[in-house]
Amino acid sequence: MSHVGGGPRAVTRSVAFLTAGVLAVPALTGCSSDDPAGRPLAGPDIAGAARARVADGGTLRWAVDTVPETLNAFQADADATTARVAQAVLPALFRTDAAGRPVRDADYLESAEVVGTEPKQVVLYKLNQQAVWSTGREIGAADFAAQWRALSGRDSAYWTARNAGYDRIEKIERGDNDLEVKVTFSRPYADWRSLFTPLYPKDVMGTPDAFNDRARRTLKVTAGPFAVREVDRDEDRVVLTRNPRWWGEPAKLSSIELRAVPRGKRIAALTAGTLDLAEVDPETAREVGRAGPPPHAADGTNPLAGPGSAPLSGPGSAPLPGPAGGTAAEALRSWAVLHGSDEEAAYEETLARAERREAWSRTERRRAALRGFEVRKSLEPAYTQLALNGAGGPLADERVRRAVARAVDREKLAEAVLGPLGLPTEPLGSHLALAGQPVYADGSGALGEPDVKEARALLADAGWVPGGPVREPKRTEKAAGAERADEDSPGGDDGTYIVGEEDDGKNDGGDSGKGDGDRDGKGDGDRDGKGDGDRDGKDDGDRGSKADGKGDGDGGADPHDRKSAEKREGERQSGERAKAQGGGAPGAYAPQGTAAPGGPAAAPLAKDGKPLTLRFVLPSGPGSGTLRTVAERIDGMLARIGIRTEISKVSDESYFKDHIASGAYDLALYSWPASPFPATDARPIYAKPIPAADGSLNVEQNYTRVGTDQVDQLFEQAAGTLDEKEARTLLRKADSRIWAAAGSLPLYQRPQLTVARDGLANAGAFGFATPVYEDMGFLEKGAQGPGPQEGAGSPAA
Repeated sequence: MSHVGGGPRAVTRSVAFLTAGVLAVPALTGCSSDDPAGRPLAGPDIAGAARARVADGGTLRWAVDTVPETLNAFQADADATTARVAQAVLPALFRTDAAGRPVRDADYLESAEVVGTEPKQVVLYKLNQQAVWSTGREIGAADFAAQWRALSGRDSAYWTARNAGYDRIEKIERGDNDLEVKVTFSRPYADWRSLFTPLYPKDVMGTPDAFNDRARRTLKVTAGPFAVREVDRDEDRVVLTRNPRWWGEPAKLSSIELRAVPRGKRIAALTAGTLDLAEVDPETAREVGRAGPPPHAADGTNPLAGPGSAPLSGPGSAPLPGPAGGTAAEALRSWAVLHGSDEEAAYEETLARAERREAWSRTERRRAALRGFEVRKSLEPAYTQLALNGAGGPLADERVRRAVARAVDREKLAEAVLGPLGLPTEPLGSHLALAGQPVYADGSGALGEPDVKEARALLADAGWVPGGPVREPKRTEKAAGAERADEDSPGGDDGTYIVGEEDDGKNDGGDSGKGDGDRDGKGDGDRDGKGDGDRDGKDDGDRGSKADGKGDGDGGADPHDRKSAEKREGERQSGERAKAQGGGAPGAYAPQGTAAPGGPAAAPLAKDGKPLTLRFVLPSGPGSGTLRTVAERIDGMLARIGIRTEISKVSDESYFKDHIASGAYDLALYSWPASPFPATDARPIYAKPIPAADGSLNVEQNYTRVGTDQVDQLFEQAAGTLDEKEARTLLRKADSRIWAAAGSLPLYQRPQLTVARDGLANAGAFGFATPVYEDMGFLEKGAQGPGPQEGAGSPAA
C-alpha cells in the first residue's frame, strides 16, 4: 500500500462468508460515556519551524517507492506517489490533522456545512474567492459536478476505482453565486467530508478519455502550491515546481523531486548525498543514529530516540575499532607479528593492516556523510494485522480462529517491534481507528485476553486433540506413480509433515518454506480455483491495501539468539520430550534457540486423521525483516497450544496479488491504512462475502473472507446517520463484533522512520497529518534546529 492519503478508497467488491460459530461470545458493547479515543500515541516529528526562519528557494530530493503509473488518484493502479503528487498540486477540501481528524482547508474553503436534512441532506460549500486553477479559471460547481458524474458509477466508460459516497449524490448545482456549490444527497451520508478530496478539474473529469488516459501521465491543470513539471521515467523521478498562480502562502522550495529509490538502496543514496528525505527501515535508522549527532545535537543525544533521550545503546552502538582493528589483545598480537622475526608473517600483517585502514577509512567516510542527517520518527497512520483466512480449512471454524487469536500475545509483539525504536508499544485495540481518532475504542474485550488454557479448550471443543492419529491421504494414480519413483520419501504428497511419523526433512514444502502452492497442489489461486480478486481482476484495494513487507523493515535481532548455550540445550531437550510424547513433527515448535513464549510447545493436534497445520505466508524481500520476526514469534505462541505452522516465503511481487487477494494462505501479515472516515473506508474490508453470479466469491477487500450481516448493518447505519456521536457508537459496536469473529487480529501501529537532512524544516515523519508542502524548506543560515514551541515530536493537539 502505498496506502496513506488520497489513493483509491472504496469500490464495493464482495465475498462469501462462513457464519459465526456456535460459541457464545462476551457481551458486545459500544463505548462508555467517557471518550476512550485519547490522544495519538505519537505526534508528527517534522522539525517544525516558522516560515520566517525557512530560506526561500532550493530543491527537496525526496525518496519514493515508485514513479506512479497514473496521476489520477481515482484509478485502480494509483499508489502512494500518486497521492503525494495530488496533495501538492490539487485542492483538498479537508485535510487530516495530527489526531487523524478531517479539518477544513481554508485555502480552498471558507465554509462547508450541512444546511438541510429534510427531505434530503444538503451540503453547502463556500469556496475561497481566490481559489483558481492554473489556467486562471475559478474553481466552481462545474468541477464538482464533473467529478460526481465520473465517480458515481453510473457511466461504465469511466474506469474508476471507487464510487463510495459519490453514488449517494442526487444533484450538484450552483448556489447563490459562483463561489457556492450546493450538493444534494439521495440518501444521508455521514462521511460527506471525504468527498472532493482531491478535487480534479473538469478538464480531467469531463470525459472518459481524459479520465482514463490523459490524466495518467500529466496534469496540465492544477491548483496547489506546486505544479507538475515533468514525469521522467528514464530518470525515475517526478518534478514539481512552484505554481505561479497559487494564492496561498508561497512555497518556500523552488522545486520538489520525487525520486524512485528502492528501500534497500536508500542508505547508499543518502551517503552519496543524492537524497534529502527518505522513509527508511529500522536498520538504516540505526546506522544513521550510530553515525553521531548532527551539528545542532552535539550534546551526544541520539536523534533516533528524540529530544531529551539517552545516547543510543545496544549492539553496534559502540565506536568502531581503530585502524589496527579489534580488541587490545588483538592489537598487541598484530604488533608482535609485525615486529617479529618471521618476515613473511610480518609482510602479510602489513598488508592486512593496510586493508583494515582502508576499510576503516571507508567506514569513517560513510559515517561522516551520515552525520549530516537525523532520524525523525513517529507512528504511521496504518496498522499491521494478523489475517486468518476463514474461507476453508481449520480456520473455517470460528472456534479455531478464536483459539489462534487467544494464543497470540499482541502486547509482546508490539514490544518486540516498537520497543527497540523508542516508540510507544501499546497494541492496537481497534480494527477501524487508531488511538487519538474519534472512533477509537479498545474493542478487544469481545475476544478476550491472551489465554493459553482457554485457547486449548476452544480447540478441544472443535474436536482437535493432542497426539491424535493421522491418516495417510488417499493417493491418486499420479501420486502413487511418484511414490514408486521415490519410495524413500517420508512425507505426504501434500507438502505437509505427518504427525506421529519420523521425518528426515525431505518433505517438499512445509516448514522448509519452499511449498508455495496450495495444499492440493494447484498453485496459488483460490482454493476453489475461481479467483477472489476484484470484479475487474485488478486486486487493488480501495483503501490502498499493501503487503506489509514494504515498510516495516527489520525489527532488529531476535533477543532469543543471545540465549546461553545451557538454555538452548534445555529447550532442545524439551522439544525432544514433546516429540516423544506427540510424535515427531518438525515445525510444530519454535526454531532451536527460540523458545515459545511462556512455556514449551504442546503436543501437535489432529482431527479426523489430519494434523492441525496452518500455512503462514510471508514476503521474502529485504524490507520484510520485521514481518519475519513477528511471524516467528507467532509460530512459537501457536506451538504452545499444539498448532503448527508452515512458513512459506514468497516474492514481494506475488505476495499480495497471488496469495492475499486470491486466498492462498491460512495466516498472513499485511497492513491497512487508518482513515478519518471508517464508515466508508473500512466497510469493504469487513463486508460479508457474497457469491457472485458466476459462482465465485465476491470479496470486496475482505481478504480474510470472514463477515456477518450484523456488521454490514452497523456500517450501513453509521454511514447513514448525521449524528456523529451515534455514528461513533455504531462503529464501535461493529468493531466489537469484528473482534468476536476473529478474522483478523490488529497487532500494532506501524513505525514511521524518516531520515532527513539536517536543517530541513517542516518535513519528516508526518504521522496522521497531511504535509503542508508550501512550508517545507531549508533553514536560513545560522538558524539551526527548531525554535521555541517548534520542536519535533511534540504531542499532537
